[in-house]
Amino acid sequence: MAESREKSCDQMKIWKESRGSQKAETLTTGAGIPLGDKLNAQTAGPRGPLLVQDVVFTDEMAHFDRERIPERVVHAKGAGAFGYFEVTHDITKYTKAKVFEHVGKRTPTAVRFSTVAGESGSADTVRDPRGFAVKFYTEEGNWDLTGNNIPIFFIRDPMLFPSFIHSQKRNPQTHLKDPDMVWDFWSLRPESLHQVTFLFSDRGIPDGHRHMNGYGSHTFKLVNAAGEAVYCKFHFKTDQGIKNLSPEQAELLAATDPDYSIKDLYNAIANGNYPSWTFYIQVMTFEQAESFPFNPFDLTKVWSHKDYPLIPVGKLVLNRNPVNYFSEVEQIAFDPSNMPPGVEPSPDKMLQGRLFSYPDTHRHRLGANYLQLPVNCPYRTRVANYQRDGPMCMFDNQGGAPNYYPNSFSAPEAQPRFLESKFKVSIDVARYNSSDEDNVTQVRTFYTQVLSEEERQRLCQNLAGHLRGAQLFIQKRMLQNLMAVHPDYGNRVRALLDKYNAEADKNVIRVYSPTSQSLAASKMSNL
Repeated sequence: MAESREKSCDQMKIWKESRGSQKAETLTTGAGIPLGDKLNAQTAGPRGPLLVQDVVFTDEMAHFDRERIPERVVHAKGAGAFGYFEVTHDITKYTKAKVFEHVGKRTPTAVRFSTVAGESGSADTVRDPRGFAVKFYTEEGNWDLTGNNIPIFFIRDPMLFPSFIHSQKRNPQTHLKDPDMVWDFWSLRPESLHQVTFLFSDRGIPDGHRHMNGYGSHTFKLVNAAGEAVYCKFHFKTDQGIKNLSPEQAELLAATDPDYSIKDLYNAIANGNYPSWTFYIQVMTFEQAESFPFNPFDLTKVWSHKDYPLIPVGKLVLNRNPVNYFSEVEQIAFDPSNMPPGVEPSPDKMLQGRLFSYPDTHRHRLGANYLQLPVNCPYRTRVANYQRDGPMCMFDNQGGAPNYYPNSFSAPEAQPRFLESKFKVSIDVARYNSSDEDNVTQVRTFYTQVLSEEERQRLCQNLAGHLRGAQLFIQKRMLQNLMAVHPDYGNRVRALLDKYNAEADKNVIRVYSPTSQSLAASKMSNL
């Protein structure tokens, strides 16, 4: 029986065995003062009351009251692991980034997988996009590649991001997930059709974190040593193969094993079954971008693999579990503005918005010095800047070095060789409406050419099963959007909704009172 236990269930036993014959350490306060009793509070007599002078008790309780940091607004629940990235193919003609400087080079990495909309205690197996964030600890600072398991996103303008997330969270009055909120937003923003279709397909519920791809999603810019630049997209393809859960399997696991994905990743690594992903890039020249049939920076669309083939780059391997979840997973902070020389942002509006929002939320959640936390620290380079002070400054605060720039005392100097690449901008500044860009062509291709007949059937069943909870007028608006993609798509979902709505009408309990109409009549009047 003991031999068949999972590694995640035996963690404390394994920890004890790893210590061998070492004696237990002396128990101390947070200040390192040895303790003689940690079981009993100091009291005046055996029946109390407590004494204010019991600093052992206050040390314990004051820390306990502050154990929880603010939960992430999105991607609250996740799993993390550590490993390395190894270059297998030369791409130095595209980028001077040191992480890619020669074949065989290895760079330490940290990865966090997550669900998006749920809270920290929610189930791993909900139908939800999965976060796929990678931190490369390079010699020229950390590179954070934040992405998802889906190569596209619901919106293309960052102004909509808070409203989009609010629609996926809880109703502010009922504190319940609300289908009206979800589908009202999606149906009002047809650019979401591509990811909504992907989300309700079979890939909407990955079988754990090891069996899904990861995508940088955004368009980035690569710059080589000669200053030549191209646009690119980043892809991680799972070497374990794509595996997904059926809605029935996911529902069962949500009830019986809500931490299924976290446990699966932990046990795989603990057993030496290290998951890996092959890393690719797609490349587009500036000239190709100028003549591209649609906006190449549109996050709701993909680049054709036929026209812009995947170029192999390297291998991502995860071979170490966190030593401590809070310090290495809960406190890890990914920031897409962390880009080493050779990787730069493109005009992608969503990426541009994230360049501010990510570090801003980290400073709120973890503090101004969050980059000094060991898991976030760019430990393979030396930080030398003019930032000082702030809560939880953990190092020497850069000693006696000047804290202003410029100065005359041989303090850190900017190096021209690290200047960003130049690009021209000559256009009117305005708030441009992007909602009317082509929202259906790629969705139609996905529906008709990528999905099989069985997959289309399951997509429509999954989508209609969720959409049925929304108001009828929202259902009708969403059906119009689906019809614009393809009549077969819209008609299949319509038929299922007609069936579900007819069943719901039959099941409405008609309750009469002198002061109110029947619930059924009330329901009809509200539509």
